[in-house]
Amino acid sequence: MLVYMYVASYHEGDMDIQKELAKVFKGELSTDNETREFYSHDASLFELKPEVVGFPKDAEDLKSVVKFINKHKKEHPHLSVTPRSRGTDMSGAAIGDSILLDVSKHMTALLEVNSEQATVQPGMMYKDFEVQTLKHGALLPSYPASRDMASVGGMMSNNSGGEKSLEYGKTDNFVTELKMILADGNEYVVKPLTKSELVRKMSKSDFEGRLYKQTFELLEKNYEKIQAAKPKVSKDSTGYHLWDVWNRETGIFDLTKLFVGAQGTLGLIAEGTVKLVPHRPHSGLLVLFMRDMNDLGLLIPAVLKHKPATFESFDDKTLWLSIKFMPSFLKLLGPKRFIKLLFNLIPDGLQLLRGIPKLVLMIEFNGSSEEEVRQKIRKLHRELADSKQIKTRHARYEINGFEETPTEAKSEKFWIMRRYSFQLLRSKVKDKHTAPFIDDFVVPPAHLAEFLPKLRKIIKKYKLFATLAGHMGDGNFHVIPLMKIEDPAERAKLEPVMKEVNNLVIQYGGSVSGEHNDGMVRGPWLRDMYGDEVLGIMKEVKAIYDPQNIFNPYKKTDATWEFSFSHIRDKF
Repeated sequence: MLVYMYVASYHEGDMDIQKELAKVFKGELSTDNETREFYSHDASLFELKPEVVGFPKDAEDLKSVVKFINKHKKEHPHLSVTPRSRGTDMSGAAIGDSILLDVSKHMTALLEVNSEQATVQPGMMYKDFEVQTLKHGALLPSYPASRDMASVGGMMSNNSGGEKSLEYGKTDNFVTELKMILADGNEYVVKPLTKSELVRKMSKSDFEGRLYKQTFELLEKNYEKIQAAKPKVSKDSTGYHLWDVWNRETGIFDLTKLFVGAQGTLGLIAEGTVKLVPHRPHSGLLVLFMRDMNDLGLLIPAVLKHKPATFESFDDKTLWLSIKFMPSFLKLLGPKRFIKLLFNLIPDGLQLLRGIPKLVLMIEFNGSSEEEVRQKIRKLHRELADSKQIKTRHARYEINGFEETPTEAKSEKFWIMRRYSFQLLRSKVKDKHTAPFIDDFVVPPAHLAEFLPKLRKIIKKYKLFATLAGHMGDGNFHVIPLMKIEDPAERAKLEPVMKEVNNLVIQYGGSVSGEHNDGMVRGPWLRDMYGDEVLGIMKEVKAIYDPQNIFNPYKKTDATWEFSFSHIRDKF
């Protein structure tokens, strides 16, 4: 398409974007090369260099940018806006080649918080947000593994999930209200509506009324097709979740379900209100060291019937990297936590003498007391240990070790390896770089024993060194290959590997993204997930909310592999 071939100039033709935008924008604007270079990358493979980077002061600045683009779009068709917060996005959704707005500098306020809900601006870091919610004995449990680096707005935009999603679900379960800047440059409150409230909205003849009317008519007309298209997995971040917007049975119409996970392609989040859950103060792990993966299909349901709070995993390569780069944890954790980590790892050194496990499984239980947690861990431990001794093909688990860590402090060593593995890979492996492009698929857990060996066969076929970690209870895995992307031979592997892995995922009834969303990396594969007809409906939604394609173009439904591939980073 012509828009993809357009090469922008700094002044966008005869217009100096910074100079003109500064007339209506209160926050800072930057066009220096160093700033634009920094914002040309997120945590993905891709690179898009913005013309101007803005740091909005408030929602009025967001509105001003959209109105500015609307005013000049006809003469300058390349103009668009990409929202960004902490830049931890792994799909390429937090970069753009026109106006990029970083909300993490000024729009960071926690506007209201109590034990049940909180209202927050999109740029607030999750770790700061959690400090405040814990003062009320509550938390937002859909935080990702990058909890120390991510923002709440980024969690909403990506529909993030993580280690607690097994018990609580993802971010869309918790967002109850949004303030959105939409295509006319005005702010609208979005929340669940009853059928009578929806009818009143649709009866209005203004911009908002037309949006509601067009959306409802499209969803109602294609209701059965849309409901049938919903991925049959416990978590998903692909496409637009149209099946959750309009529910005939309940009569609820909820546009928060459309905007959460839309990655800024339908509008800009100015503020969000989320439900919170009580924080259970005690937690602990039962850790399993697996010799192989043959009996995962039996083991997973045996664990899940005990209703753990989380069920995580990481492989032998992740374990080795954590050991190899152990000194790096000193900087990440500080001296006190680092020394504590080393001390707590002594028993595991003895365990490794018995052989390196192929997979480490972390099964977490929560409770109101340490004793409650300890009892839950011991009950599961006893059951699995007994099953290990039964010499039948129906109940034999190849486990070469258990470890009980019944307190949060003792569990920390495993969470450190699990949560910081990607950060270590990004910064420590020389000559090769993390290549997150098959990093977030979901397969129903019942198929994992059959699926994972086939996945490893593909990885071996293309001679990739890749770590594997994930949410075992959901069947959601993060495979992070290390590659020398500058090498054309390595770069040429990306598309065929993606094709084989994604086809395998779809073959087993899975989703190509459970948490990290589409962006530039998986947007081109939505057709494979949903087919032409349902993808066409999603494209109609994009056209309704963004008729001029001003919101974060090249992502999700208008992504193409040709465009994405042509913007893979040259330098890392």
